[in-house]
Amino acid sequence: MHLDSSDFRVGVHGIRIEFMNEKGAKRTATYLPEVAKEQDWDQIQTIDSLLRKGGYKAPITNEFRKAIKLTRYRSEKITISYAEYMASRQHYFQNGTLHAPPLYNHYS
Repeated sequence: MHLDSSDFRVGVHGIRIEFMNEKGAKRTATYLPEVAKEQDWDQIQTIDSLLRKGGYKAPITNEFRKAIKLTRYRSEKITISYAEYMASRQHYFQNGTLHAPPLYNHYS
């Protein structure tokens, strides 16, 4: 999905950008949804930081921002304690072999 570089919501969407650097090489960079919110960045600050993260060293102009290919996405952060993790691993460890649990499927 190719979106305008301002077509995402800080704190809601993670973004991945693709761009051509000053040497003509294709570069990419991504931030999870919480990164921009934790840094208290607006959309422009987020895009500019991603460009620098991706290795872009030239001055950043509005024209260049408009040429970026942006993909937005959502993610879900799930946490468990170490004790819960170890208990889940022990449950699936039988006869010296690890039998992995089925992959987590949020939609089932």
